[in-house]
Amino acid sequence: MKRLCLAGGLLLLAGSAGAQPAQPADTTRLRRHIVALTSTPEPRNYLHEASLNQAADYIKGELAAAGARPTEQPYEVQGRPYRNILGHFGPETGPVIVIGAHYDVCGEQPGADDNGSGVAALLELARLLSRQPQLPYRIELVAYTLEEPPFFRTRHMGSYVHAEALRKAGVPVRGMVALETLGYFDDRKHTQRYPLGPLKWVYGTRGNYVTVAQKFGNGRFGRQFARHYQRAAALPVKRFKAPAWLPGIDFSDHLNYWHFGYPAVLLTDTAFYRNQHYHEPTDTLNRLDMRRLGLAVEALLVVVAGR
Repeated sequence: MKRLCLAGGLLLLAGSAGAQPAQPADTTRLRRHIVALTSTPEPRNYLHEASLNQAADYIKGELAAAGARPTEQPYEVQGRPYRNILGHFGPETGPVIVIGAHYDVCGEQPGADDNGSGVAALLELARLLSRQPQLPYRIELVAYTLEEPPFFRTRHMGSYVHAEALRKAGVPVRGMVALETLGYFDDRKHTQRYPLGPLKWVYGTRGNYVTVAQKFGNGRFGRQFARHYQRAAALPVKRFKAPAWLPGIDFSDHLNYWHFGYPAVLLTDTAFYRNQHYHEPTDTLNRLDMRRLGLAVEALLVVVAGR
């Protein structure tokens, strides 16, 4: 999810509230993924290609180990090579649901929450999907590069490249879910902020929830996903819908799927509206809550796998 960076017709099977997934999320694995992503020699930003590539290789290896069919989507920006990493589950053809998370960081910081937590959730979801006996449609997991400034809101974002390729290929996309900063929680009062002050009277001041955010007019996919995710989750979930111009509503990879006419939602801990370590060197693993990150993944599994 981005702010200013100082560095250069859905088939969802809704279970009962708090439905239990077939397999629980493994918090040890979630932690291991974030450790791997935050332990590259240099921060994994566009200036440090070796570290970006190390992160990409790790993601590809984990997707393969989970039983996905991993592929790469390479492209060049300013003469430099970058790549998205993709993994597929379910039928080889037919309608697709995209679930994505960016693996690059903003500037010289470890990016444990932004967005190590989102990538860790993506990889753990892959492991859980591989254990499902049957999936009703194709699920495409994507780890994006170049989400952060200076490429945010440009055609160089990995998610723009991916969404554009889907449109050119005529792939039927039911919807997209962006996993962005999912591991930071604070149960104290007055730890949650909002783009508009009065929203605190609706959503509360404790930063103890995840939110499904989307713009007005996002279609059936967004409505169904938000409703079913909230019912499935064993942690608090807030459903938030607003005009696309509201600050934060489009601050991640889902915005590029809107650009190509695909419905898309953002699943997040609200990033800088809660986490004061956002885009700072202090965005470290020890500040994250693996248990609640695991619960967020489990609810996602229930929704997308129809379990």
